[in-house]
Amino acid sequence: MDWKVILSQKGYRLSEPRKRVIELLETAEVALSPQQIHQNLQQKDCDIGLVSVYRTLDLLTKLELVTLVYDLQHNPGYMLSTTGHHHHIVCQECHKALEFSGSDDIDQLVERVEAETSFQVRDHFLQLFGLCPDCQLNNDTGDQL
Repeated sequence: MDWKVILSQKGYRLSEPRKRVIELLETAEVALSPQQIHQNLQQKDCDIGLVSVYRTLDLLTKLELVTLVYDLQHNPGYMLSTTGHHHHIVCQECHKALEFSGSDDIDQLVERVEAETSFQVRDHFLQLFGLCPDCQLNNDTGDQL
């Protein structure tokens, strides 16, 4: 994803807060809260206020450049987004989050829910939790001790 091009195409300039937030999220393996983003940027001598972080995340979410990912306590964090339909899986140990592609399989579930509830489903959110390969390995070796 070329976020610079997307911002430009949508009529937004590449402000310093936008650039710094995206650059930080490009290297993050876990979803980061606005407060964590702010703290990380402060540690890198980047003088961006927390309000600017929130505004930047709001815009980047609206433009689908970042997406919300929830931790085990249902606290929201942000990760860079890819194009297309996707969901996330989050490690319950190390909190690493990865995207995986969405599929049409959920369409049958949506149809069933609509039939059972008479709701008209307009959107959905699917996120899975489990153990990443590294944490599986660590748990396997720890159980043998």
